[in-house]
Amino acid sequence: MPLASPLRGRSEPDDTDKFLAGEKIETRIMDQLSRSNEAQGARQLGRAGAVLGLLALIILVWAALSAHHAAAKLKESTEAEAVVNVATTRPGAQAGLSELILPGNIQANYEAPIYARTSGYLKRWLVDIGTPVKAGQLLAEVEAPEVDSQLRQAQADLATAEANQKIADVTAERWRNLRASDSVSKQEADEKISLAASGDAQVQAARANVQRLKELSGFEKIVAPFDGVVTARNTDIGQLISAGENTGPALFRVADMRKLRLYVSVPQTYAAAMKQGLQAELVFPDRPGKTYTATLDSTSSAIDTGTRTLLAQLVIDNRSHELLPGAYAEVHFKLPPGAGGESYKLPANVLLFRGDGMHVGVVGANNKVVLKPVEVGRDYGSDIEIINGLDANDNVILSPPDSLTDGVTVHVTTPKPQEVAKS
Repeated sequence: MPLASPLRGRSEPDDTDKFLAGEKIETRIMDQLSRSNEAQGARQLGRAGAVLGLLALIILVWAALSAHHAAAKLKESTEAEAVVNVATTRPGAQAGLSELILPGNIQANYEAPIYARTSGYLKRWLVDIGTPVKAGQLLAEVEAPEVDSQLRQAQADLATAEANQKIADVTAERWRNLRASDSVSKQEADEKISLAASGDAQVQAARANVQRLKELSGFEKIVAPFDGVVTARNTDIGQLISAGENTGPALFRVADMRKLRLYVSVPQTYAAAMKQGLQAELVFPDRPGKTYTATLDSTSSAIDTGTRTLLAQLVIDNRSHELLPGAYAEVHFKLPPGAGGESYKLPANVLLFRGDGMHVGVVGANNKVVLKPVEVGRDYGSDIEIINGLDANDNVILSPPDSLTDGVTVHVTTPKPQEVAKS
């Protein structure tokens, strides 16, 4: 069998070699396809991730914008709800005669408590409460046996002193005559004359004691000091009476009610308007529908540092005895404009009560609230007088809420009809 040529073996491969070469080519192609597929898949995954990231970013931005928009709307809504709607009014200046109303106390023109000046027992009383009396009229009698005994003793002592004085005078006269003839010494004559002078002094003393006891005995009769009416009786028959005003209540009290005195404490703001002769109208709660006239008589001419008021005294003609001492009266003074300085009249519902005093709310620039401290004058019931703290151009808030503070923004609305009527 002939040997194969080496050249022929290389140039003409057999079927096995061809098969193996084909497998290698196929393997390379598959590897390339696999690597191509992996790269394509990675690129697709990258694109999907980018799309998902973009979607997530869009969602986050949208959520942030929505939250910001919601917060803005909430803030706007909250601020809108926080704005308080208020009605306002302008202060009204007092025009024409202004009326000053003050409380007053009525007293009798003269009023005296009657005490005993001597001790003893009440023998009798002759007048009771409400009895008109005249000056010097007997009110009661006190029985004082000790005083009567002392008076009788003093009268006896006076008689003894007068008798001794007579003897001393006669003796002194005799010794003067004897001395003139040098029958006695000058010393003896002077002694007798001195005894006469001493006797005269004893008589004067005894007479003064009798007079004192007579006056003390006269106090057993209790009399009225002036014309008036008995307003109190605090004693009865048989009661032990002690002399002096520090031993108990007065036995009687007498008041002259033909004229009455009225005392009023006037605020310092109106002190300058209190001139003598100024008239006032009086209203009494027990006499509805009736008014009485009083005339300013005098003032204390000094301001009380505790109350910052001026005490004014008015006089009332009460000859009819219609008015009673001790009564309460409403005193109405008619004062000219500006008598108490410039003042304003406002509804009472404008006041805000704070720890440092009374305030009112005023709408200022940009509808911001300004709380102003004020001083209140007269109270008219539904209205009040503001005498300090406001200007005529202030826009005062009606019925302000208690929570109102400085700097709060408010919305001014049209006041209700009843609020307009009040203002």
